[in-house]
Amino acid sequence: MTGPALSVLRGARRALGTVAARVYLTGCVLLLGWALVAASDGSMAIVLPLFATLPASLVLLLLLPEGDAAFLLSMVLGALVNAMIIGWCARALRRGSTPDTAS
Repeated sequence: MTGPALSVLRGARRALGTVAARVYLTGCVLLLGWALVAASDGSMAIVLPLFATLPASLVLLLLLPEGDAAFLLSMVLGALVNAMIIGWCARALRRGSTPDTAS
């Protein structure tokens, strides 16, 4: 595999490899696990992981069809998108004014 697809995968791996992105993903997983355990009829616990993954999860929630699986998928994909953005920002801040020689 060569070309743009490889560079996109390499960029995603670099972004998700930062400490900030991994801490964010760990927090989202813990929140989602807590919400699934604590959720009962009439509980609003599932809203907290949704808030933690905004705005990407909200966009996906509006695009995907209704249902529990789509709701869970929007939170998982939203967390991944946000973690990639956090990782990209962390790499850009750490790099500072020096150019990235790896890309």
